Amino acid sequence: MASYQCINFSQEGEKAFLTFNRPEVLNALNAQLIAEALDVVENLASETRVLVLRGAGGKAFAAGADLGEMQRRTLWTDLDFGPRRELARRLEAAPFLTIAAINGFALGGGFELALACHLRIVSDSAILGLPETKLGILPANGGTARLTRLIGPSRALKLIVLGERVDATEAERLGIANWILPSATFDDEVNAILDKLVKLAPISTSAAIDCVMRGVDMSVDQAIEYEHRWFQICLASADKKEGVQAFLEKRAPQFGEPN
Repeated sequence: MASYQCINFSQEGEKAFLTFNRPEVLNALNAQLIAEALDVVENLASETRVLVLRGAGGKAFAAGADLGEMQRRTLWTDLDFGPRRELARRLEAAPFLTIAAINGFALGGGFELALACHLRIVSDSAILGLPETKLGILPANGGTARLTRLIGPSRALKLIVLGERVDATEAERLGIANWILPSATFDDEVNAILDKLVKLAPISTSAAIDCVMRGVDMSVDQAIEYEHRWFQICLASADKKEGVQAFLEKRAPQFGEPN
């Protein structure tokens, strides 16, 4: 991996950590940060089972787009979101779990990247929202599409049109947040969750991710047929053999790499 100016990256075995590192502007997303993050996601090590996105400084995950850049953006510069859209797509389509660890603000484009992740862990101080309509624009990197699929059209429309912010408790109630953790022990408790996730069977985890993410746009019959095909693949895997054997022997399974 290259050296980066706007992000930090570390790989700890099966865990990968991508940290937005512009704390002086609450990790606002500029073009360079997006390009660097995309480079990381495109070149992750094959053993990665969990990718965690987080923000430096403790005050924000990412407080939206860089407004200095926004002043220079026009219809002609944004005919296609390019790297921004590709980054979100790759987070959503990853065969391993992608997790947004949100401590502080996740607004605008930052919230959109969190929505593209499979799961969201928030601190009890987290504030989330899509304030774009207050700037005369629209959350257009999956904000309307992904939030609607996650919480339903009526709730999504209210949050988007009014540019409302929600706290951690409301985010959990709406189905946006999967876990709420105390700010004081946030990093340690995130790591405890990751320790559990990396022990999951990689084949069935990938299968579950793919079935859920693709199945939402299929008919029920198509989605059931699709999951059955994945079930057949799981039946032929070493992880299935280990999982069943471990259950019969009353021990914790030791899952290996996908095969």
